[in-house]
Amino acid sequence: MNHRFLASMSALGVVTVLVLLTPILIAGQAPLSMAKTRTPPRTPDGKPDLQGIWTNATVTPLERPRDLAGKEFLTETEAAEFEKQAVYDANGDRRDGTADADVGRAYNEFWRDRGKVVSTMRTSLIVDPPDGRVPSLTPEAQKRNADRVEAARRRGGAFDGPENRSLAERCLSMPQAGPPMLPANYNSNYQIVQTPGSVVILVEMIHDARIIPLDGSPHLPQNIRQWLGDSRGHWEDGNTLVVETTNFTDKTNFRGSSENLRLVERFTRVDVNTLLYQFTVEDPTTWAKPWSGEIPMKKAQGPLYEYACHEGNYGLAGVLAGARAEEKRAAEEAAKKGSK
Repeated sequence: MNHRFLASMSALGVVTVLVLLTPILIAGQAPLSMAKTRTPPRTPDGKPDLQGIWTNATVTPLERPRDLAGKEFLTETEAAEFEKQAVYDANGDRRDGTADADVGRAYNEFWRDRGKVVSTMRTSLIVDPPDGRVPSLTPEAQKRNADRVEAARRRGGAFDGPENRSLAERCLSMPQAGPPMLPANYNSNYQIVQTPGSVVILVEMIHDARIIPLDGSPHLPQNIRQWLGDSRGHWEDGNTLVVETTNFTDKTNFRGSSENLRLVERFTRVDVNTLLYQFTVEDPTTWAKPWSGEIPMKKAQGPLYEYACHEGNYGLAGVLAGARAEEKRAAEEAAKKGSK
């Protein structure tokens, strides 16, 4: 896959995790036509076998585009045109627009792995509300987000220090890790490993491994907050893994969420090549009502490789050093003008 060129060929971390967790290998293959009502593959302890490498790469947007308002599904012809347009819009080889636009197209399709329209042909990953859009923000959330912007302003300019750069740019956390786990331009791959007492989701993008206990243990105390939240899982209806995540920190706020964010994910093996991923987002201090989405994740060719981001964070150091150099040059030019 194209993103392999971005990754180090060392997979020692992945191998270590898998060895320690003693993965249970898939025993046999189910027919491609297996429906949700059929029994999915099982692990030796009788649980649904969700293991393997899965991808949620898709050009289907989270929210339904405004020009598709009222249209829940695409036809095959419309889906092909939508995919073509998505590739054109992100084409890094285009030379129209400003210099900044050209620099922003540093990645072309050689590096990307964005997938196609989801197999359900939906026009958005959001399935509820029916309009396929994120519900409106509450007044409290609007004020909170404005306060965040003001706090950033008080910290100085965008390039004044590392704290003013995004967590993704600082290689600390990536949106693909979630939860919810949403696709991006590349590395939208996940490896699931099961043991009788836990499920581990290893995220290819950056370094995260979500360890989800299945032993019925309670969530962490409310005063303990984590960037990816605190997840607890259980099996429902014999076929679905349900994961509830709480205890988030607002440092990794999701679309403006607060520490009150509660996320429920559902993983259902619907056939040998499809893992249906559904999620419901709830935060009464942020959105007018809960909202839900789903992505049919597909089996992917492995293995996963280590994603090194910018090793040693040299990229971030270069960004800040460049800003200091520009400031110095501006100061020197101002001094020359003042001396005339």
